[in-house]
Amino acid sequence: MNVLLSAAFVLCWSSGFIGAKLGAGSADAVTVLMWRFLPLALVLALVSALVARASWRGLTARDVLRQTVIGALSQSGYLLTVYAAIQLGVSSGTTALIDGTQPLVAGALAGPLLRQYVSRRQWLGLWLGISGVTVVTLADASAVHGVPPWAYAVPFAGMLSLVAATFLEGRTRTPVAPSVAMTVHCATSAVVFTALAAAFGATAPPAEGSFWLAVGWLVVLSTFGGYGLYWLVLRRSGVTRVNTLMFLMAPVTAVWGALMFGEPFGLQTGLGLALALVAVVVVHRGERPVRTRGSSARSAAPAPVDERAAQGGR
Repeated sequence: MNVLLSAAFVLCWSSGFIGAKLGAGSADAVTVLMWRFLPLALVLALVSALVARASWRGLTARDVLRQTVIGALSQSGYLLTVYAAIQLGVSSGTTALIDGTQPLVAGALAGPLLRQYVSRRQWLGLWLGISGVTVVTLADASAVHGVPPWAYAVPFAGMLSLVAATFLEGRTRTPVAPSVAMTVHCATSAVVFTALAAAFGATAPPAEGSFWLAVGWLVVLSTFGGYGLYWLVLRRSGVTRVNTLMFLMAPVTAVWGALMFGEPFGLQTGLGLALALVAVVVVHRGERPVRTRGSSARSAAPAPVDERAAQGGR
């Protein structure tokens, strides 16, 4: 089951970069993001009011505020940088490759922030993954012309935003139902992106069918699929494993972009893909539990953050 969930997560998360590329050709980033989240937030709010009201019981205003911050970091901040980078000319594969540095950052911080053990073998896998990301990034960047160098720092900022959300979630002690988390996060993004679109005069959607195709793609595959599975895999497998899977986003997106948009995919990209696959195997085989301070024990994976999260977490 974990293997199937991981594979689905990788494909659905990678679809977000492809969807961003689809939408970039017909509208501004904030326009695409506004229409991706505004109708979705309204539907989720209606479902929460009519069907899932029990899931909100016991939650305090502080719990909802915490979820709002997590949503602002993991959705609004992360997605805005991804879309902005692609509109600046950074290819979908390269954007995913830069985001692929997230596991090293998360792995380095897992110990001091979440008291999760990262073994030497896992560190070896993490560095192998970074090597694969670097190889493919250099290959893609050398084939793209006219992109300002600072544009490559934009998705890097989004990666840091997602890392911050991951650790904020990891330190959460109150279990939150997936429907509640999704509703709060999407409502937060709807407010943020609607405000940005209004500020830039970009609220009106274009008439092209490709725009609505991109919006549908992003809602179904990226939001419900990628974003939902991100938190599910995080709960079931831990920070180190879920972020190691992020190494696969870059090569998968590179292959997908090559097939769908004709983006370059050569020998260097293939080598990077191989290194990323090896990195995932090494990190997953390097897992081992560790006893933490106090009476509880955690592991980098595969145990959930806590029993309540395993029963009804995000």
